Amino acid sequence: MVKKIVVIGPESTGKSTLCEQLAAHYNTIWVKEYAREYLLKNGTDYSFDNLLEIAKGQINNEQLAISNLQNTPLIIDTDMYVMKVWCEFVFNQCHHWILNRIVERKYDLYLLCNIDLPWIKDELREYPDLKTREKLYHHYKDIMVSQNVQWVDISGNHNARLQKAINAINKI
Repeated sequence: MVKKIVVIGPESTGKSTLCEQLAAHYNTIWVKEYAREYLLKNGTDYSFDNLLEIAKGQINNEQLAISNLQNTPLIIDTDMYVMKVWCEFVFNQCHHWILNRIVERKYDLYLLCNIDLPWIKDELREYPDLKTREKLYHHYKDIMVSQNVQWVDISGNHNARLQKAINAINKI
């Protein structure tokens, strides 16, 4: 049985870096955030409907990865909770399809990346101000507290984050 570890949190909190480091540590693969690929290909202006396309692409990539693994953890950069937060934060609503995937899909551990790393500008990031980052982080944390899967807050520099994540994964 593949252990599925999801890395979530606001933008520019080191999620992709952590996923890459964990995949190397466990000699496994990681599912990249499909939104980045989608937006770089299709442009940074997006609609509510685009977020549904992105969510479906994320699930498709995750399913593909699961079918190619045995006995190693699968590291997943982003899941439907991220899509839910994104939909609600930007459009004040969420697609039922995304909500249904949240209910259906099961994971073994969530790693919630804290906002204690500096925000780094890139062509896709939208929220550099600390108040918005704090609001988004607390939204994710509320979700984590309300669901019944183990989760760990990941904070500190990149080395500390990696060690906390490895310790949490090793426990499961």
